[in-house]
Amino acid sequence: MLILMALASNVEADAGHGKSKDITTNITTGRAHPPQISYRLADGSVYLAKETQRRLAIRTQIPPLEHQATSIELAGRVVADPSATARIQTAYGGRIERAERDIPLVGQMVKRGETLAYLRFQAEPYVLASQQAQLTELQTQRRIAEERFNRLASLEGTVPRKDIEAARLEAQGLRAREMSVHQSLNTREPILAPIDGVIAKADLVQGQVVNPQQVLGEVINSSRMLIEVVSPKPLVGLGVASASTKESPPLQLKFIGSSPVMRDGLIPSLFSVMSISQHERSSLSIGQPMTVLIKTQQYLKGFVLPANAVVRSPSNEAIVWTKESAERFVSKPVIYTLLDAHRVLVTNGLDEESRVVIDGAPLISQIR
Repeated sequence: MLILMALASNVEADAGHGKSKDITTNITTGRAHPPQISYRLADGSVYLAKETQRRLAIRTQIPPLEHQATSIELAGRVVADPSATARIQTAYGGRIERAERDIPLVGQMVKRGETLAYLRFQAEPYVLASQQAQLTELQTQRRIAEERFNRLASLEGTVPRKDIEAARLEAQGLRAREMSVHQSLNTREPILAPIDGVIAKADLVQGQVVNPQQVLGEVINSSRMLIEVVSPKPLVGLGVASASTKESPPLQLKFIGSSPVMRDGLIPSLFSVMSISQHERSSLSIGQPMTVLIKTQQYLKGFVLPANAVVRSPSNEAIVWTKESAERFVSKPVIYTLLDAHRVLVTNGLDEESRVVIDGAPLISQIR
């Protein structure tokens, strides 16, 4: 009491000397502060002078009570669409040879049917010797058949026509078999791009010997991406109304469905990207982590606020700052749920007369 009386007398004395406009007394702590200084009071509230509020761009609002669809936030990742992804494989083993163009590299665009390289078959020595022996035998049989046909053709009129025709057909058949075996020894198979897209993986080197069904690369159509999220419960039961990514710029998603099989105790669900620009496409990579905001068909009543209006207290409790008087702000613990990437719905902790700080709440929390 003596301290307060002394402070009051000092203020009156200063007022008599024209200094009453420069000093403000904190009744709670008994200390004098210039009016432009901001400080925290003993009860946890914050004194913020009008001039400081303007400098910090503090904005407040009385939010209306509304009914809004609730949202949930789930961790996800970008995955490839199986219909827009293809592997580069060969059915047989052999040696890689360069095509007319250079061997494609990772990140290079390719068109469906484009020749990426050639595969020359490399048979085992025993198989190769067997094929060469078969080729030699067919060459001998073909020569004999051609000589027989020529001899019979020269005797046309004395030899039945059917014998001449049979000899001709036999020679043609042996010639075709000979060509087939010869091509199998010297042919090469073109390795073609299965779809339009970008080379995501490439394991092609000139002279490389590959095994049958070995994966030599992967082509991905980056315009068709999927987002996979995992959740404790199937999203089908929540009634997914819409979904978007939290990252900037947000991508609008379409719910495909949830798997009936759990994976590591969680249920995977898939979303497709509804529309994507060239810039957004270049910013997505397979395996990239994403945060997905899913708006459900369940409605709650509360106050809609900007997401940055909710801050954390030193005890990690969600709070908002309310303006109780012209220069006094009080923190209130709240319970909220996400609406989208920029808004939240406060369901507990506010009343209809609360004037909430919607801009500058983190700055007020830093005042000590």
